[in-house]
Amino acid sequence: MNHLHSFVLAITLLVGSVSVATAQDSRQDLRKGAVAYGAGDFATAFRLHMPLAEAGDAEAQYFIGSYYKQGEGVPQDNAEAVKWFRLSSSQGDYISQFTLGVMYERGIGVLQDNVISHMWYNIGAANGSLMSADSRAEITKKMTPAAIEAAQAMARECMSSNYENCGE
Repeated sequence: MNHLHSFVLAITLLVGSVSVATAQDSRQDLRKGAVAYGAGDFATAFRLHMPLAEAGDAEAQYFIGSYYKQGEGVPQDNAEAVKWFRLSSSQGDYISQFTLGVMYERGIGVLQDNVISHMWYNIGAANGSLMSADSRAEITKKMTPAAIEAAQAMARECMSSNYENCGE
């Protein structure tokens, strides 16, 4: 192996080990934040989770949305909660998708909308959420066949666009 190849290999291994270490640090901070949350130290949990959420970690984004929804560690702000749940949902997080379904069903931080609620429940169910499937079945009872059809079409469009076109 010539010196250039050795150098490229060394750099590649170094970058890879830094990426693994960074990912492990992120997981560790996510766990530390969850422990702080469980202990009722919401400010510390928020402080640990926010950088991860801003970096695009879907689980941390869900936590940040939850803090804003509940007013834990931050002032309660449902609109801000919806923002973070959408970010997490766009990465396929079915818990955030279920939560958005609830928020649209109840009009929490958004205008109440059974069609969009059904869409999020449908997407969450497709991604493995039994709570979403159960909630979708319940909200379907309140909807017309045309509204259900619209919600299903919106769910298909949302998922096929990789969560870019989600009817909102």
